[in-house]
This record gives sequence, structure tokens and C-alpha cells, in this order.
Amino acid sequence: MMDRWSQQALAVLTFTAIALVPLTAKADNGGIGFWLPGTMGSLSAVPGQPGMSYTFQYIHLDATAGGGKALQNNSNIVAGLRAKADVGVFLPTYTFATPVLGGQLTIGAATVPGNIGVDINATLTGPRGNTISGSAFDNRVTWGDVYYIGTLKWNFGVHNLMTYVFGNIPTGTYDSTRLANLSPGFVAVDSGAGYTYLNPKTGQEFTVVGGFSFSGTNTALDYRNGIDFHADLAASQFIGKSVHAGVVGYVYQQVTGDTGTGAKLGANRGTAIGIGPQIGFFFPTWEGYTGYLNLRGYADVFTENRPANATFMATLSFAPAAPEKPVTPRGPRHLK
Repeated sequence: MMDRWSQQALAVLTFTAIALVPLTAKADNGGIGFWLPGTMGSLSAVPGQPGMSYTFQYIHLDATAGGGKALQNNSNIVAGLRAKADVGVFLPTYTFATPVLGGQLTIGAATVPGNIGVDINATLTGPRGNTISGSAFDNRVTWGDVYYIGTLKWNFGVHNLMTYVFGNIPTGTYDSTRLANLSPGFVAVDSGAGYTYLNPKTGQEFTVVGGFSFSGTNTALDYRNGIDFHADLAASQFIGKSVHAGVVGYVYQQVTGDTGTGAKLGANRGTAIGIGPQIGFFFPTWEGYTGYLNLRGYADVFTENRPANATFMATLSFAPAAPEKPVTPRGPRHLK
């Protein structure tokens, strides 16, 4: 059961959930879509407090695809892929005090520096249809695009609703001739809605957020990804006033095929199902703000036309705390 301090601290998770941005984003070209599964976590739909919030995140991704699984990486068809990425995210957001359509509006933008390495055992076909054998490796420290997000949230007691828009501004160092890229090489937008059940009396919560990704054409490759559907899920139980723990998971399904002359594997529709643990810690910070540290991880248990991913995320957030309620003086006139 949560006390009042913990209830105030829940606002931090509003911003924690939106901090994760796509990495190794070679889109469905490469077996990875614009949306990184697991982006939305616990309490994503719970409104926060007005003002500035700040999120810092470290993300580690390990993706593997065996030698018998062919994937497209830019213009090449490759096999035996192994990719690792270590990425930092800085996401400032602002929540408006004035309601919009009866809900709470939050906007933000993220910058994404990181290191990515891609190792392949064999290139089956290269540019101009040439057949190439042998291994290749590419590693670099680089910058991803600028990512933006906007959310609208509503609270109805233990029920919380949200709608969001998430997209990118192509400003990163995409190179169609490199194996390792943090930028997707095209403009994309993702939109969806979410629901959080939060019962302060029992400390139980459940969150589900679903959406669709719409990608523009990668003009360097004449490759356009199909529409992707994703659903992120999370459930947790509060233990005392400052700790909660539970499970997280996701379902990802590409619903339309890839198109363009560069789509050498045809429709190439991908599927992924993942699950993992999470734990979060609330702590007091400077006056007027609450801190939150969240650790969570995912591992794919089923994939099709995608690498098998293992992802770890460590998130540190600072968000405005709920104002303290004034204490009403009690004297003889208040006694019955």
C-alpha cells in the first residue's frame, strides 16, 4: 500500500516511459522497425505535474540472427548478423498547466548519441547483384536523429488514458554505405493510445500502450517499410512507499509489406514477442522535484524476419512533485 509521498512520486514515471527511442534503426530493412519494442513502460498513461522534467537513459541492445537467417542491411542481403549498441538519451519535457481537450499536454524532444557495432558472417548479395562471401564488421560512435514526442493524458480515478505522437527529424549521421547506423535514413511517425490501471490503495498497476508506425521512403535505397503495429505491456506491485517491481513485455507485428526496388526480400514482414523483469526506486531530490530510477530488461522469446533482441534500460528521471496539501488547524471549534 502506497503512502502520499509515493503517490506524488508516480508522476516521474510519466516521463520515464517516453524516454526510450529507437536505436540501430535500420527499420524493417535490417529486421528492425522504427519503433523499439518496450518504449512505453509502467504508468505511461498517468498524468504528471505541470513544469519541466528531465530524463537521462542508458540503453544496451544485443541483436543476433543465425547464419541461416537472411536479413537486408541497407542494400546488402546478409547472414549471421550480430549487432551491439550502447546509447545515451537526454529527454527534456514540458507539461502544460492549462488543459487541452480536457487532458494534460506534454511535449518533449530527445537527442541520442551512442556507439554501435555490426558484425556479419556472410554477405549473400551486394550492390548491383554481385555475390560476396566472407565477414564484415563496422563500428562507430555517432549521433542519431532528433526525436520528438507529444502526449495527452486524462485521469478518471483508478483509470488513466493517453494518446501520443512520436517521430523523428532527420539530423543524424546516416550513411547508406555503412553497416552501423543509429539514424533510420527516412522520416517516420508513430501514433497510438494507452491505458493504465492504478489503484493507490493496493499499490497495483497495469499498463498497455499500442500504436502504429508509418515510415517514409529511404531515398538512398528506394526502400519503404510497411506499417508496424506494436503493443507494450507492464504490470507492477508497490512494495512499501518507494519501490515497485513486476514484469514488462511487448508484441510487435508488421501488418503491411515493405515496398520499393530496394526491398530485395519482398514483403519481409517481421514479428517479435518479448518479456522481462523491472524494478523501480523513488527518492527525494531538491525542493519541488522527485527522482526515480528504473531498471528493466527484455528478451525475445519468438521472432520472425527479425534478429533476436536482448535489451537493458537504466532510466533516471526528475519530475515536479505534487504540491503538499496544507494542514488544516484543528481546535475546539472543529471538535464535535
